[in-house]
Amino acid sequence: MRRSRAGSWLRALFADVHTRLQGHDLFLISAGATFYASMALVPSLVVVVRLLAALIGADRVLDLADSVGRALPSAQGAGDVVRGLAATAVHVGWLPVLVALIPATVYGEGLRRGFARVSVRYPEPAPPAVRGRTGAWRIRVKALPLLLLAPVGFLAVLEVAPFLGRLFGSGIPGSTLAVYIALNVDWLVVSPVLVYVYRVLGPVRPGWWAAVWGGFSTGAFVSGFLQGFVLFLAIPVDLGSPFGGYTQVGAAVAVCLWLWVFTALTIYGYALTLELQRRRSRELLDAR
Repeated sequence: MRRSRAGSWLRALFADVHTRLQGHDLFLISAGATFYASMALVPSLVVVVRLLAALIGADRVLDLADSVGRALPSAQGAGDVVRGLAATAVHVGWLPVLVALIPATVYGEGLRRGFARVSVRYPEPAPPAVRGRTGAWRIRVKALPLLLLAPVGFLAVLEVAPFLGRLFGSGIPGSTLAVYIALNVDWLVVSPVLVYVYRVLGPVRPGWWAAVWGGFSTGAFVSGFLQGFVLFLAIPVDLGSPFGGYTQVGAAVAVCLWLWVFTALTIYGYALTLELQRRRSRELLDAR
């Protein structure tokens, strides 16, 4: 009986999310926000790796990056990309790091614009927080703490990489355990970030209850998507074949495609969080 009631509640919740998204092209909105993500990706990694090198030392970062490179599939050369990025970022000067903060925080602005679209639930009028200017620089400043705290989560992912690398080389049971551990580590790292994003960066700010449930629920799907990206890296295909043999172009398009899926999940999660908040507010009102 309880399971049936929970299933009915979830079906009604996702029906409400579907209603909210009516009139909005989620894929097109996500594509627009992905443009911001493509500008912010490399600068963000440079800032995070450089801060991490200042905290634990450049040599330690390079050792951990090498462990990550060995744990990643070798079919697409992802390990070499990780090692090359780490080797460059740990020696970047502080002035270039400050300059990199400008494009690194632009993804927060892109998400804010995407969130503003799904904040309107037809046929309801747009709330005051969605109307008018979005305050781009104010949103970037609010996104800055995520970059400053990102080395902590990044370090957790790097520290577990050597252990995962040994598991991946120990057969099917070890590989299965490694995927499970990586899935949970990613979930615990990504979910608090999503809670902050939904609670602080959104034009309509949900309560902490809805933000936590929405952030951790969306984080579960995002962490699974990240494991799917690792699986994609294990497929031995020539990414440059559709682009006249230019592998770099194919790799860039593939990364943008995965950024687009990540952004779509994040925006959908915000719509889910708003519906959780709407239901919570209605329940509290009925209780009174």
